[in-house]
Amino acid sequence: MFSADIYLQRRARLQAAGLSGLLLFPGNVDAPMNYRDNIYPFVQDSSFRYFFGLNEPGLAGVIDADSGAVTLFGREPDVAEVVWTGPQPSLAERAASVGVAVARPYAELAALVRAARDAGRTVHYLAPYRGETQIELGRLLALPPDELGAGVSAALTRAVVALREIKGDEEIAEMEAALAVTHAMHLAAMRAARPGVAERAVVGEMEGIVRRHDWQLAYPSIFSRRGEVLHNHHHDQVLAAGDLVVNDSGAASASGYASDITRTLPVGGRFTPRQRALYDTVLAMQLAALEAIRPGVPYLEVHKCAARVMVERMTALGFFHGDADTIVDSGAYAIAFPHGLGHQIGMDVHDMEGLGEDLVGYGGEAQRSALFGLGYLRLGKPLKAGMVITVEPGIYFIPALIDAWRAEGRHAGLIDYARFDDYRDFGGIRIEDDVLVTEQGCRVLGTPIPKTADEVEAAMAG
Repeated sequence: MFSADIYLQRRARLQAAGLSGLLLFPGNVDAPMNYRDNIYPFVQDSSFRYFFGLNEPGLAGVIDADSGAVTLFGREPDVAEVVWTGPQPSLAERAASVGVAVARPYAELAALVRAARDAGRTVHYLAPYRGETQIELGRLLALPPDELGAGVSAALTRAVVALREIKGDEEIAEMEAALAVTHAMHLAAMRAARPGVAERAVVGEMEGIVRRHDWQLAYPSIFSRRGEVLHNHHHDQVLAAGDLVVNDSGAASASGYASDITRTLPVGGRFTPRQRALYDTVLAMQLAALEAIRPGVPYLEVHKCAARVMVERMTALGFFHGDADTIVDSGAYAIAFPHGLGHQIGMDVHDMEGLGEDLVGYGGEAQRSALFGLGYLRLGKPLKAGMVITVEPGIYFIPALIDAWRAEGRHAGLIDYARFDDYRDFGGIRIEDDVLVTEQGCRVLGTPIPKTADEVEAAMAG
């Protein structure tokens, strides 16, 4: 948690956005695994936490955009709870710690909302993404949960996105703290990824590092010799010499800020010549993207820049035929690069996407493509200084995709399907870093994690 001044400043900037009415921010509640008292690790709603700072269940914050009054609603711990959890600060003490002067029992929230609506005032709220929040908002607003979507405040959502997507110094420091732990995770994986070792054993090494900090993962770890499966959360295979392993894993800091890093490792410690040729291609894609990043440049164009580099290099290796721009514009390149170049990152690993992926990533300033591959680009709008984004190009050989496109005859004059067939068992490669957009260009955050082929091999040898 930051100082109270940080939260006071954030709420003041939100109030300056020109909205009228009540701004309602329900926090998250505990989520049971299989019965009420056996709960998943708690994760607070990130917009509530951004403005109110507190990382505990059962709270809500209200900002009166007209009067400037701010109220925290929650429950006082009772004796029965103290038996199980130990002494807890009072609600007023928790409120004061984040600069809120007024704390009220949660039971009074419904009456406040009802009085505002009866007076003809607008109650602004963000899109709920949890069932429990939908039910609670429905109760507070006297609406069926399935009608809440129509009342989501576009004005509040735009204001929150505008604030949250520009990261303050305190946020960058938290993300770099998360990256320091992630650095240790990836180095541990490089040392542990040896022939005969089970994937789950390497994952255990990484996740143990996170738990030793009493932190949580930013997202479930992806560590797999089946790297062509983009979000492969299974860890049930044994590594063999010659495998490529995609390691996409990151930690969340004490204040909830995420890291998201991917490296690709050659089991046995050395890339084969054909692995290295494609690994160096992915690295060239990322370096070209980093060079292209600056304020005002649409991330859609940065994605196309990376794709163009891939096509040029893979054409030289016999995978494509023809003009690189034609191949990129047609979407044929997506047979090997079927996902977007990256997304915003902050308190959510895909920052703010719970508010609406198109609104956060495109915002009316750019249009999402209907093309396969490019349509998965989560961030397409012009970049701004202060954004933090992931840059994560990849190359994958996905047999089902190769077979489907060939059966359709899709892009038959541009794709050499026989060459792709030669690589059906190759797997995948992805390289990802977290990047701050600066006034002059960009800066890769965190202590550098081995990334060139030589650096990865040296780290695995060590």
